[in-house]
Amino acid sequence: MNLTQQINNDIKQSIKLKEKDKLQALRAIKAQILLVKTEGGKSTELSEEKGVAILQKMVKQRKESAELYKQQGRNDLYEIEIAEVNFIMPYLPEQISDNELDNIISVIISSQNATSMKDMGRVMGMASKKLQGKADGKTIAIKVKALLNKN
Repeated sequence: MNLTQQINNDIKQSIKLKEKDKLQALRAIKAQILLVKTEGGKSTELSEEKGVAILQKMVKQRKESAELYKQQGRNDLYEIEIAEVNFIMPYLPEQISDNELDNIISVIISSQNATSMKDMGRVMGMASKKLQGKADGKTIAIKVKALLNKN
């Protein structure tokens, strides 16, 4: 079952169970998927990678909004954003642990013979491809910088 079908089924289930907050998050996902599928004036099928990228972007946006709301003392809006993140996360591939992330990035650094920050772009390119959906880009960049500075 692809992402679109899964979201549609979960929307139906949320309607039956009267889960208002979850339904709102699922409808936001569906709207974003439809926008991407129909951009450029033609309808295209959504690849798994594109679906993961859409969900990651949505999670990132909601986390950033939540952080702003928290700084402004708007806990009501903060909790809505965090709830939506929690509803979106199950559709993403399982996130890897910090230790696994360190190990994978270390292997990439050694395979690329990277020794300094000059090599960061090359390492980030490979790490982003290999870790797509399993870790967000910001976390990957922080780990790459830290490991390259150790060398």
